[in-house]
Amino acid sequence: MINDTSHITYEGLLQGNKKFVADTIDRDPEYFSKLAGGQNPPVLWIGCADSRVPANQITNTKPGEIFVHRNIANVVVHSDMNMLSVLDYAVNVLGVKHVIVCGHYGCGGVIAAMGNRENGIVDNWLRHIKDVYRLHTAELDAIADEHKRTDRLVELNVIENVNNLASTTIVQNAWKNGKELSVHGWVYRLGTGFISDLKVSMRDNTMLDEVFRLT
Repeated sequence: MINDTSHITYEGLLQGNKKFVADTIDRDPEYFSKLAGGQNPPVLWIGCADSRVPANQITNTKPGEIFVHRNIANVVVHSDMNMLSVLDYAVNVLGVKHVIVCGHYGCGGVIAAMGNRENGIVDNWLRHIKDVYRLHTAELDAIADEHKRTDRLVELNVIENVNNLASTTIVQNAWKNGKELSVHGWVYRLGTGFISDLKVSMRDNTMLDEVFRLT
């Protein structure tokens, strides 16, 4: 059953902000002045734009503790200047220690990429996920259950994007320069709230195929 959001209004969002400020100051009068002093997050989160997957809430962290980039289906593309700009700032200015690609089961982008229906301009973005399917066709086509096949493509999409992330000049130069930086792949399950670690972490470029390693 989809959550009823009919009570959410434009004016209600502004009222909600006022309540948030009042409640927060009641708990900590210096909260906003401290927050305005700067950020030093140890983690960059690259996640899906899905409204049900808020990085801070599902990891029980506070504002200022996770730097976040989100797009449809948590895709990492080497030509995406938006993502690369966020990554460069996170790694080279903020000095994050961990970059996490987090997908989620039941991802609408992944489900759409598995089909042939035209959805509009987003189909050009979903091509990246179709490419992941093409790379793993034999494994995916061998899974008879549609839901399990979708879940596996969600996982493979994260794994491929971890590889794409580690292949960037930004991450590889950080490693070459001796920076402490790890790249990870996670998947979140909406129905339980739990995150699964896909155990595909990289701490240097030796796990990349040789053609992607920069010297």
